[in-house]
Amino acid sequence: MTERPEKFAEQPAATDPLAPGKELDALSDILHAVRLRGDRLVRCAPAPPFAIAIPAGIRLLHIAERGELAVRVDGAVIALREGDMVLLARGDRHVIGSGDAVERELTAADTLHRLEELPDPATPRWVTGTFRVEEVIAEPLLSVLPATVVIRADAERDWLTLSSRLLVAELTDARPGAGVMISRILDLLFVHALRAWAGEGDTAPGWLTAALDPALGPVLTAIHNSPDRAWPVAELAALARLSRSAFTERFARLLGRSPGAYVTDRRLEHAAHLLGSTTEPVGHIAGAVGYQSEAAFNRAFHRRYGMPPLRWRKRA
Repeated sequence: MTERPEKFAEQPAATDPLAPGKELDALSDILHAVRLRGDRLVRCAPAPPFAIAIPAGIRLLHIAERGELAVRVDGAVIALREGDMVLLARGDRHVIGSGDAVERELTAADTLHRLEELPDPATPRWVTGTFRVEEVIAEPLLSVLPATVVIRADAERDWLTLSSRLLVAELTDARPGAGVMISRILDLLFVHALRAWAGEGDTAPGWLTAALDPALGPVLTAIHNSPDRAWPVAELAALARLSRSAFTERFARLLGRSPGAYVTDRRLEHAAHLLGSTTEPVGHIAGAVGYQSEAAFNRAFHRRYGMPPLRWRKRA
């Protein structure tokens, strides 16, 4: 198992530490706000039959290297063959296995660190990569995703094949920077999986559905880049190139909330991110996300996150 990469390459400092990155689109900004980063990677090849239970609360992906595997989650069974990937972004409890066996917890004995072939070439083998997020911010955002996002290797997914090979190479022949390489590759796989899922068209209302929508994507990007603005509905409708009524209907249908409610949510999510990543005074952060009064900001933040801003900062 690789060590957790504690720090990644830092972005160049902006002149205003409270200003959102102007180069970020809505999807990138949301993933940045939830502090998504690939964490650990393990390589598993237990002797079959086996049924390894992964407890709830671990956001991860599995990539099948060889053999056939079955992933059971929410009463469904997903068959994985060589090269297939399944992303469990919500962190649902599930079981990965082969054959008929009693469930047991994943242990260190299931981990391999070398490319040596096992005596039995039929032994299934896979890699599991985990992710870390800021849970309080991420929970409502990632809850719009299904329990599993399955990516098949036979669907011309060159990015999946290449990424899988790179992950195994970094795990089995660790060189300087391996921790960061693994983390970044896992991040790329997460984003690719989201894009693939959204492209299938069978998506639930939520930020991801809207962020990838041609009309609403630019609207969300504008809101994320300037959370301090009031954002009248008419102005947002103009950005979407829709009438006010058509925009309001489309926004509510794809996000499940009104434009005003989304702007408020985004302001508080950005404020939470700033509280955890800067040392700026609470009053400055309140102004940076559009609140004229620090007291009003404190009340809104407490309603959303269940604690005042200063306690959030200490916790973060």
